[in-house]
Amino acid sequence: MRVDVVSIFPAYLEPLQLSLIGKAREQALLDLAVHDLRDFTHDRHRTVDDTPYGGGPGMVMRPEPWGAALDHVEAAGRTALDRPDASPYLLVPSPSGTPFTQAMAHQLADEPWLAFACGRYEGIDERVVEDAASRWRVTPISLGDYVLNGGEVAVLAIVEAVARLLPGVVGNAESLVEESHEDGLLEYPVYTKPASWRGRDVPDVLLSGHHGAIARWRHEQRLARTASRRPDLLDPSARISPPPNPDPGRSISG
Repeated sequence: MRVDVVSIFPAYLEPLQLSLIGKAREQALLDLAVHDLRDFTHDRHRTVDDTPYGGGPGMVMRPEPWGAALDHVEAAGRTALDRPDASPYLLVPSPSGTPFTQAMAHQLADEPWLAFACGRYEGIDERVVEDAASRWRVTPISLGDYVLNGGEVAVLAIVEAVARLLPGVVGNAESLVEESHEDGLLEYPVYTKPASWRGRDVPDVLLSGHHGAIARWRHEQRLARTASRRPDLLDPSARISPPPNPDPGRSISG
């Protein structure tokens, strides 16, 4: 996957060099390029913003540097992908965007090329989005119902959520199956050694080695946790859906 990010704070994206995402970049599973918007200005102050038409507080990001930056992203990406007709799927972080979900992360993980436009101040001149949409697919996207200083935080979250779904990024692919939000429920509580700690014991069923009983317990815990923390996620049918029962007679070793 190719990912391009345009920002006035390119150093903000440096955490994407760490951990599994950093390893994915080293292994060429993810090709990520960060572009400084100020490189596409033409005045000595490298100006990227101006006062809003119609009045009001704050500043708006000018269209000229954004247009030049996105043109550059298109050209650079086509060269890197060796596809002269390719176009990125542009995501614009915005509190007025479509809420980002795990389902959307899966959809984006199937895309060969993503680009992100990190706005600041009062946002990017709307004509930039309109111009990009005349050539590419464009989606304003939101992490939630709150406002951040800029789009970089959202890009960090979205790129990590998407990139970890790419084949080979997470070592054990099975660990992705029962995570929170994968099937509309939150994840069950997890435990490790020691079996007793500060007077608190691991639930007996997890020590039983009984696959069927453990699967049922985990499903019940997912329902209970979702009902308690995120009742809005619960589908009525989920309350009665039986958990998968691999083989009640098998035991777990180790």
